[in-house]
Parts: sequence; C-alpha cells; structure tokens
Amino acid sequence: MLQHLSVPLELRGLELDPALEVFAVRSGGATGVVVKGLEDRNPISFRMEDKGEVKCIKFSLGNKILAVQRTLKSVDFLNFIPDSPQLEYTQECKTKNANILGFCWTSSTEIVFITDQGIEFYQVLPEKRSLKLLKNQSINVNWYMYCPESSVILLSTTVLGNVLQPFYFKSGTMAKLSKFEIELPAAPKSSKLSLSERDIAMATIYGQLYVLYLRHHSRTSNSTGAEVVLYHLPREGSCKKTHILKLNRTGKFALNVVDNLVVVHHQDTETSVIFDIKLKGEFDGSTTIHQFVLPPRSIQPYQIPVAGPASVTSQAPVPCKLYSSSWIVFQPDIIISASEGYLWSLQVKLEPVVNLLLDKGKLMDFLLQRKECKMVILSVCSQMLSEPERGSLSVIATVFDKLNNEYKKYLEAEQSYTMVNHVSYSSLQRQDNALCFSSAIKVKACSFLLRKFGLTSTGPDCLSLTRVFTLALYAFLSKILSEVELIYPPAHQLSLDMLKRLSTANDEIVEVLLSKHQVLAALRFIRGIGGHDSISARKFLDAAKQAEDEMLFYTIFRFFEQRNQRLRGNPSFTPGEHCEEHVTFFKQVFGEHALMKPTTF
Repeated sequence: MLQHLSVPLELRGLELDPALEVFAVRSGGATGVVVKGLEDRNPISFRMEDKGEVKCIKFSLGNKILAVQRTLKSVDFLNFIPDSPQLEYTQECKTKNANILGFCWTSSTEIVFITDQGIEFYQVLPEKRSLKLLKNQSINVNWYMYCPESSVILLSTTVLGNVLQPFYFKSGTMAKLSKFEIELPAAPKSSKLSLSERDIAMATIYGQLYVLYLRHHSRTSNSTGAEVVLYHLPREGSCKKTHILKLNRTGKFALNVVDNLVVVHHQDTETSVIFDIKLKGEFDGSTTIHQFVLPPRSIQPYQIPVAGPASVTSQAPVPCKLYSSSWIVFQPDIIISASEGYLWSLQVKLEPVVNLLLDKGKLMDFLLQRKECKMVILSVCSQMLSEPERGSLSVIATVFDKLNNEYKKYLEAEQSYTMVNHVSYSSLQRQDNALCFSSAIKVKACSFLLRKFGLTSTGPDCLSLTRVFTLALYAFLSKILSEVELIYPPAHQLSLDMLKRLSTANDEIVEVLLSKHQVLAALRFIRGIGGHDSISARKFLDAAKQAEDEMLFYTIFRFFEQRNQRLRGNPSFTPGEHCEEHVTFFKQVFGEHALMKPTTF
C-alpha cells in the first residue's frame, strides 16, 4: 500500500534530506526551489542565486540552515532564521586535492563532509556565518551511506570496496566503530570496485542497526537465487553476519524496511516479498536463514489524479506504473518515481495477511510484532471462536498462550518502569491503581523472599510469608476478574468469592456490590458480618436511588428508619447523616404519610 506525495513534474533536480523532505530545484534555484514532506500541508518555497548546477541540497534538522553543494571543493550555506540576513557563506573542505562526495546533517548545527580522502566533522555557527572543524579522519572512500535514525555514516573503503568503516555521531562527538568486511559472492577476477552502494542499505530493525547486503549470487553451489545478508552493527563490539533472507530468484531488486519488516521488490515479476527476522528460521550455527513470510504479492495499484482546471478534472485517474525502472528507493520506507514526480511512503496492510498465513501460531507471532495489530488480532480470535471456522482446542490454546506471554512481558515491563521511575509519585496520583499495584508488589516481594532464602513449608516464618503471598494473590486476581466481567460474566461472582476469603476485604465487597446496583445483597452481607449499625445510610440510599427502582429505594429507606428507631428511639435521620435529599425524594414518591412514626413504649 502506498501513501503518496506529489512533486512538480517539471523539476530538474531531486534531493531527499534526512527529514524525508523532497527538494525540487529549477534552474539552479533561480526560478524556484520547492520543499515538500509527507506530513507538510504547506510546502516551503524560495529562490536563490543560480551559481551553477546543484549537486546536493539539504536542510538542517529544524529547517534553520540550508546547505547547497555546487562544486567538488566547497559547500554553501544560507540561514533561514527570523531576523537574520539571508547571505550565503561557504566552507571549503580542509583536505588538499580532495573532492566532496556529499554531506550529511547530524544535528541542527552539525554537518559532516564526506570526501574521497576522508570525513570532516563541522559545527555550523549561523550567527557568525562560519563553520568550526570539530574532527576529521583520513581514509580512502569509494562511496558513503548515512542512516539518520541512528546517526551512523558508512564508508566504503579498499580497492574492492567491500570493507566498510562506520562512524557514529552524537552531540559534537565522532566515534569510529569497528570496520567489517562484506563477503562477496566469489573472488573478483580483477582489482576493481566490486561492491556498489546500490546493493547496500542501512536500517533499524527491532531497535538494532543492520547493514543489508543484496547478494545477487549465493556463495553456496546448490542455490542460484539472490539473497539479502544482514550484518548486525552494534555501538560496541564487532559487526557480525546474523541473518540471510532467501529470495529464490534473480533479477533487479530494491529494499525497504516497514514496521520492522524487510520488503524486497522484484522488478521482473512486479512483486514484493516480506521477511520478518523475529520469526523462527533455520540456524546453521552462525546465521539464521529465513524464507519469505507470505507468498509474493504486488503493491496495491495506485491511481494518479489528473490535475488541471475544473473543466478537465472529471477525467479518469491515470494508473501509476508500479515497479518502474525510474523508481528510486530510500530507507526506510520511501519510494520516488522520478518519471511521474511522485513520492510514496510504503505501508503494510495486515488484514489480508490473515488469509495468506494459515498457520495460526505463526500468524500470531507475526501480528504481535506489528504496530497496528490490535483489531486484526481481535478478528483472528473472534474467527477462531465462531462457527463455521472454529479452530481446534490445541490451536486456540496456542494462540492464547502467545497472547498471554506477550501480555506478561508488558505487565513486567510496566511494573519495572513504575518501580524505577515513579516511586516519588504522590498517593493521590496512584489512588486508582493502589490495590493492583500493592498486590503486585506483595506477590513480587514474597516470591522473591521464598526463592532467595530457599524456604519450604516448614516453620512459622515461611508459613507467615506464604499466608501474605496467598492473600496478595487473591486480591490481585479478584481485581482482574472483576475487570473482565463484560467478557466473562461468571468472573464477577468468582471475584466476590475470592474477596470473601480475605478477612480485610469487606469494604471492597460492599463497593463491588453497590457498583452493580445489588444494594440488598450488599446490605445482607453487612448484616451477616455484624456491621449494619455503623454503615453510612447515605451511601446505600444513593445506590438505591441510582438503581431507579422505587420499591428497592422504599425497602432501603425503611431499613434505616428502623435502625434509627432501634438505636436512637426515633426513625428520623440526624443532620450529620446528610440524607435530607433522600427524605424529600421519599415524600415525593410515597407521600409524607408513609414516613415511619416514632414508637413509644
């Protein structure tokens, strides 16, 4: 599925900056520069003096400073800061006889020049209209690649180009990471560049940075198809080959990463395949080999609306040519059609996956890792439990085991975060979750002590701990059961039974019953434990009135009149009980004559 952004068709140059903004440059900028992003409703438009062909143009993060490369030796800068004069200033590369291959913004005021002889790290000082060299590194460079999400620049070095040197940038510092070698399909016959940037991509997958290498021919003799090799690039330690994605075909390919999925486009068949490295694969001792998760499928067709005057806008949309040779792919999920002037954001639709992936266990493993998975998972569960597609008991158990395991991880992470970061919260802020929170802490603490000291069921100390553990567990489970009542109605009674086992949970039982408008049941429970002489009349009368049952209200009102008569010798309510509105309501419904008269002996 493609989400689109249109760009002017008559553009002469096209650039994409780290903020995923497209630059359309006309006549070197003299007739206009238009900057658009996927989320931008109002594009940026400006003009600049034509000083030659624009090789590279990018805004800094925040769009405050524009950098433009027109020559191989220097980069021009232009401030877009309010009340700042828009005068260009220039920075030449420091290394003699070096040519600038390109540049990358690593922050709002920090930029890296990549030359064929190394890299130069600068701080831009917009007020002074100058740059300060922070650090440089000499190294022969064939080509480079930048991952804005991780602030890592990858340099291709050596004659063959297959030794890659990464650098990491953060807050004015540059760190040289461990270099690594890409395994080429076969020994090259000549000493020339054998690894192109077209076959390399960098992307963050499940929070980890990977270098993806599109190897057109497998190193094994029994496989003739292409494959994608993933190298894990950590901040510390060496880069290692960890995954191989089998494409089982040859031809022209392009890579995207969407929602932690590796999507490989195949131009010849006009189809795409999806890989998920979290799913189980075949482990050969060092790497995990994966087959594509779903059968090859084409991207959903897109219709290009016809632009123009109102008189011609009624024309039918023009079908977009998918998998075109003019496509340019940017990571993680951007596709640009240079011929049609469109930029797309690639998205994965999860609903069709349900019918394509028949293994329900594997389907749940796949869906649980996706961002917008909740409604799809709900439909899968509903489908399994409904006729005529009801699943077997073993399949249902497998699916719910996976859901439960994922929810367990979430609860553990949430509780850990709460303990570490929110200990100082006031009791008012935690009031709503006090019971659940305290019960969980008791469970954690008691089970930890039992494991820590190896206690068994002998001895009074262990018996006390076990009792505390049991009480906490009952309170915790009863709260959960009361919350799932809408899904499983018997859970309500089960939660009450568990609370009844706790000698300190009487108030909770009364509150649960009143919240369900079971006022008589709550009153009977209070009488059963001997607490009916001290309970609040107003609380029960409020609940009876909210139940909108006049006879129920009459019964509860009469009970408290009789209690008042028995305790004080007068059925009337005292001002301190704040029941005036209930007395008024009783008179309106039943008449003043229905009020109980004092009894004298």
